[in-house]
Amino acid sequence: MIFYDFFSGCGGTSQGMREAGLTIKLGIDFDRDSALTYRKNFPTARFIERDIRQLKVKDIAPHVSASKRRRPIVFGACAPCQPFSKQRRSDRRVDARKDLLGEFHRFVRAYLPEYVFIENVPGLQSVDDKEGPFARFLKFLTKLGYWHAHQVVVASHYGVPQHRRRLVLIASRLGPISFPKPTHGPGTRRRKLPSVWEAIRHLPPIAAGEVHPSIANHRAANLSPLNLLRIKATRAGSTRKDWPADLVLECHRDHDGHSDVYGRMAKNLPSSALTTRCISLSNGRFGHPVQHRAISVREAACLQNFPMNFEFLGNLESTGRQVGNAVPVAMARVFGKAIGQHYRRYQKEKRR
Repeated sequence: MIFYDFFSGCGGTSQGMREAGLTIKLGIDFDRDSALTYRKNFPTARFIERDIRQLKVKDIAPHVSASKRRRPIVFGACAPCQPFSKQRRSDRRVDARKDLLGEFHRFVRAYLPEYVFIENVPGLQSVDDKEGPFARFLKFLTKLGYWHAHQVVVASHYGVPQHRRRLVLIASRLGPISFPKPTHGPGTRRRKLPSVWEAIRHLPPIAAGEVHPSIANHRAANLSPLNLLRIKATRAGSTRKDWPADLVLECHRDHDGHSDVYGRMAKNLPSSALTTRCISLSNGRFGHPVQHRAISVREAACLQNFPMNFEFLGNLESTGRQVGNAVPVAMARVFGKAIGQHYRRYQKEKRR
């Protein structure tokens, strides 16, 4: 099976699909550093570095037509999710990114892939429920003859060491399709959820602001002397509520909201959901559980299940953003395997 990654970012979905046995044919994204990272890690795939709004359907024809009749194809689309996040849902300003899923319609209609995979924040489903972008996409799939299933899943139930809730859709033109069963948690053979420490304990210690000399992307953001005192006053799994009064920020006095900022991860639990600022201590519960710093880019990548040989290109801010934006690899792998199993069942039934 052949996979085409729309809004690919650095390639989290592609990595998961590759691990599931699919051939990665094409990545599409307009972010320069993500393009560099994708090309570095998927050297046999093609890449189109362009905004999908300026991309014509015919532009991907050279990459699709040759394979279309010999092997089934899968289109994946994980459009930027920030317009639908909790923080942005109340923002009434027009955000052009909200119609990016609609842009994906054009390519599905033109090439009719056997399978479609979509991942996004749960907010995509609830925004303007009947006429929003996701509702329109479901109607569009049904009109084209696709069977589809969607639900909000918890990434830790699919092997990701994060409490990350995501909306996932899978669709097939070959027959009814259902969700793969969770691999971790209650009712599975692995009842214990994957933890932060299982994911990052193999990495050697580094200090805030330090770059490891031989491990790619094992680099941590620097901390001011005051923020170093703050993280030292924070227990693993806890927050700024541990701090003595002289360390509390003025904006946090008598304010109970944003309780995760400046927090530390717990060792033996999944982390909170990584964001584009996942290597910044002041932007979430992104403090290392043991060392006095925020997690490094490589540690964030491990929490997203990227293998150690997957290298991210760009500066510190860019690489952290790429990791935080990525689809968790383990989750994509589970759904990639489910798509493969569905196709094998289809072939078997077809031969009867």
